Amino acid sequence: MLISVMWLSSCAAPTPRPEVFAGRDAGFAPPTQSAIAYTPAAVLEKEAAAIPDDYVLGPGDLLQLDVWNRKALSNPEVLVGPDGVITIPRIGNIAVSGLTREQAAEKITIALSKYYKRPEVSLVIREYNNNKAFVLGRIENPGVVRFPGKGTLLEALSLAGGLPVLREEAVLTRCAIIRGKDQVIWVDLRELLHSGNMALNARIRNNDVIFIPENQDELMYVMGEVFKPGAIRLSSQMTYLDALMLAGGPTKSANLKKTFILRFDGETRTVKEIDLGAMLREGRLEHNVQLKDNDVLYVAENGVSKFNYALNQVMPFLQVLNLSTSVLERFGVMQEVREELWGQEGFVDGASN
Repeated sequence: MLISVMWLSSCAAPTPRPEVFAGRDAGFAPPTQSAIAYTPAAVLEKEAAAIPDDYVLGPGDLLQLDVWNRKALSNPEVLVGPDGVITIPRIGNIAVSGLTREQAAEKITIALSKYYKRPEVSLVIREYNNNKAFVLGRIENPGVVRFPGKGTLLEALSLAGGLPVLREEAVLTRCAIIRGKDQVIWVDLRELLHSGNMALNARIRNNDVIFIPENQDELMYVMGEVFKPGAIRLSSQMTYLDALMLAGGPTKSANLKKTFILRFDGETRTVKEIDLGAMLREGRLEHNVQLKDNDVLYVAENGVSKFNYALNQVMPFLQVLNLSTSVLERFGVMQEVREELWGQEGFVDGASN
């Protein structure tokens, strides 16, 4: 199996059979993270509709209480305590946590009515401290953010200082909104920030935890006739030509008509053939597709190379990717590899002369 993998990376004959594409990226849809199912925009919209529009009082809110013609009862600074209770002269403690401003004013009015005839109560929120979220992880200023109005994901990220400027090769692609004890909402940051899909700008509920995972490098792989085969960390908006140049470009032995992008998406696979020579001669940049996590860029070779050369070319790649027989079978190339190997002089049953 090992010799089959090594031979595949350096020989032009057993190249993957590409599918037919019409136009830019047709049939080459980007995959989702294999371990993460992003929450669809329709679900985010449904969740947003379930969040009340009216602000509810809670611990830390600073209120101003005015009782008309009752100066002794009025107070310009009434703090909602950690237990959600405020203290008012004459009537004592009143629980207001979870109530809207109007509901709290009505509750105070009813309590004062036991002692005063038709009291007129006015309640003003001076500081909104209960409409908050906790932003953690890969963010410039992690901590608590408070919203003066309806909170959204973009507003929370902005209040927390925005996403940090990482090293050039790093890319942040997702974040989780942890709601309560049993709900996690995954948002595709790449789609929201780079594509401007505002349908993913989720509403934030009080006490939500927004977590941007520590950067997990996304990798793509370049193999075949390039000067520096191996793994390349994806940066934002990296394209086919970007990766090819980062791998040192094609060698003199490269077949510029036969370059391929292999893409895995769960149990499905897609192969896109790119004629690099035609792209450069004719300026056909519509084939300069954007790369995704775990893409493989393979540059075929003109003719068959010696075993030692193939070994030197492939070994760096094998250190970062195990392209096993089962994986290759999914691309429909292993039988073709075997047939070509046994027919080539110098390759005998997994060994070379």
